[in-house]
Amino acid sequence: MKRLIKRITWIIIAFLLLFLFDSLINSRSFQLLGNLYSQIETNEKIIALTFDDGPTEKAYEIMSALDKYNIKATFYLEGSQIRDNPEGAEALVEAGHEIGNHSFSHSRLVFKSANFIDSEISRTNELIRNAGFTGNINFRPPYGKKFLMLPYVLKKYDMDTIMWSIEPETYPEIAKDSNLIAKHVIENAAPGSIILLHGMYDANIEAIKSLDIFIPVLLEEGYEFVTVNELLNK
Repeated sequence: MKRLIKRITWIIIAFLLLFLFDSLINSRSFQLLGNLYSQIETNEKIIALTFDDGPTEKAYEIMSALDKYNIKATFYLEGSQIRDNPEGAEALVEAGHEIGNHSFSHSRLVFKSANFIDSEISRTNELIRNAGFTGNINFRPPYGKKFLMLPYVLKKYDMDTIMWSIEPETYPEIAKDSNLIAKHVIENAAPGSIILLHGMYDANIEAIKSLDIFIPVLLEEGYEFVTVNELLNK
């Protein structure tokens, strides 16, 4: 009987540790070291629009849509994609958009060594600087996952972790319809929100289409679109 109780106790402990581990990896609001932001507490109707991945040719479509409303967004780019398409990154910088670091290879940076993570961050930072961006570089973890080593290395570089508070494409039934994406953004928008969209691939075309739907509505509601660094400095 004692052996059974002991076994059950260890099983419970194992499940609790697994739950804690999963929570730390995926939390949008907490990490063990450094600064993490998923939104900003403010009464001002300001909101940050962010895009992950790329740059690809779709970056020009996104920029065109944003130009209609004179909006600057924050683009979290992959180092390998910047290497393969430096002109796309340079075009984003020249258009006045903000560039963030989304790792070099878009690997899950959880069970990785400090050296591997350091290389992912430093190589991408260098490519971002080569593209002409001179502002503060923040980091968005691939798949939103982080644990111990990633925050440790980011702290070394004095880089903030940027998550998000609105991500309509998380839901497959929403991601396939631009009207549903826009509806989700509008209904969940709040002062200090950080919106995450994708749009660099053909599969994300609905996200690009949604811009012409939700941006005018939020502007009409009095929201101002700012970059992530501008949001953090409010």
